[in-house]
Amino acid sequence: MKINKHGCDLNSCMLCRLCLKDWLPAIEANKQNFHIKKGQQIFHEGDPVEGMYFIYSGTVKVHKKWDKEKELIIRFAKKGDILGHMGLGDEAIYPVTTTALEPTIVCYISMNFFESTLRVNNELTYRLMRFFAGGLQDSEKRMRNLVHMPVKGRIAQSLITLKNQFGINNEGAINIELTRQDLSSFAGASYETLFKVINELVDERIAEVSGKSIRIVNEAALKQLTEVADL
Repeated sequence: MKINKHGCDLNSCMLCRLCLKDWLPAIEANKQNFHIKKGQQIFHEGDPVEGMYFIYSGTVKVHKKWDKEKELIIRFAKKGDILGHMGLGDEAIYPVTTTALEPTIVCYISMNFFESTLRVNNELTYRLMRFFAGGLQDSEKRMRNLVHMPVKGRIAQSLITLKNQFGINNEGAINIELTRQDLSSFAGASYETLFKVINELVDERIAEVSGKSIRIVNEAALKQLTEVADL
């Protein structure tokens, strides 16, 4: 990682938004800003936890090994999000890998300073607790879907999740461009199955595809494919 001299604005990420204003000078004195190249890892699964990362700009995938040859993308993170929190605990290792999908700037603070920040800033601690709870619920639902939902439903749910998180661009497409491999890893499907299902969605006029861009044409029909998860 290369140190970024421009730095963050002490306003964009969860850390700065929720801390006491009087604590911002302490953050300024203890943070480091790094520029991450596209495809570069920020930390790797199994690395010792040394600190927390907050995204100032860019998009990052959070993923882990599924088996020897496959990976499962847990989530995508964007500006303002936190990375590294899944490593909090007695083992103090990162259980996931994070990789930049585009040039990204992150703000890093050491674990010692992060723990001091939590002790001083009650609102941040409370909101982080709620963030953990929401993440746990999402993970439980995701694991249930991987077991019980047909693969076409998982792919449909992945497209809906991406649209809800990143919105749409001026052309009406989901505002994130992913390789088909990353999309299949997010949906928990093989590349070949994803390719087949995407073609089916296009034939059924549920979605449109142009290169890496995907536009949802019939969201109601897409949601119907996910309803098995609520059974």
